[in-house]
Amino acid sequence: MAFTMHSHSGQFCPGHAKDELEDIVKHAISVGFTTMGLTEHMPRYSLDELYPEELDDPQASLAALPPRHDAYLAEAHRLREKYSSQIHILVAFEAEFIRPSYAARVLSLASSPSVDYFIGSLHHVAGVPIDYDRATYQRARDACGGPGEEPLYAAYYDEQLDMLRTLRPRVVGHFDLVRLMSEDPGRDLREWPAVWDKVVRNLEEVVKQGGWLECNSAALRKGLDEPYPGRVIAEKYLSLGGKFTMSDDSHGIAQVATNYLRALTYLESLGVTELWTFERVAQPDGSATLLEKSVPISAVRAGLKLE
Repeated sequence: MAFTMHSHSGQFCPGHAKDELEDIVKHAISVGFTTMGLTEHMPRYSLDELYPEELDDPQASLAALPPRHDAYLAEAHRLREKYSSQIHILVAFEAEFIRPSYAARVLSLASSPSVDYFIGSLHHVAGVPIDYDRATYQRARDACGGPGEEPLYAAYYDEQLDMLRTLRPRVVGHFDLVRLMSEDPGRDLREWPAVWDKVVRNLEEVVKQGGWLECNSAALRKGLDEPYPGRVIAEKYLSLGGKFTMSDDSHGIAQVATNYLRALTYLESLGVTELWTFERVAQPDGSATLLEKSVPISAVRAGLKLE
């Protein structure tokens, strides 16, 4: 009963990921996934939000994003129907919260009957990407009052709280993404009491809302020692009664289920015995109900067909 709640394709994230979505789904089936959340990135809406690879023709790049999202939803539904006997596909998207005005856009996209859920993520601080490259990360640090990193971390968790309270996501993406480009990604944030207070506050908000953090194995393939979230945060979250779902945050065939066994071992070392996913149950009127489903970690491990 292996699954992922967070994935991307090169078909709908060109320049950012690789491979056609259908090929990724077929590969996910081959490695033993029985549930897969498709979560392509939502559109961005301003020229200053484009990434370097999109700047050869900025207007065309920006104009392509909303219709690409619509095309993604159509293809995801086609694949759900085509492979329904082999894998349970959930159709979702990864939200952005670049600035507060994004809230209305996210909630509008999420209200579509074509969408089962969305990942609540934060990839920007002070409007600047924090996970693109080190130079851009340093721009974000400087925008928060650097040269040290503590103000950036504080701003990240403040903006994350705004995202949590405004969007109330059922799944929170890479909770501590801010550490990816850090000078010390393994830093114990309790060394910064004011930042740690913000971390605990945000974890309490997630638990209060009934949301889940993902254990995101992408941190391992990006060179970090632990998945998102790191151990100190994960321990605190669990002490508050938090629940984990599981994600590879794959950006192509080569990353499907990458480092899953390491991530499962990490969770087991924290005392986690079960993970959570969704089951979409169709209703007679054509709508669907999304049920929360507990899966033993042992069943996730046993379901994987990895070399």
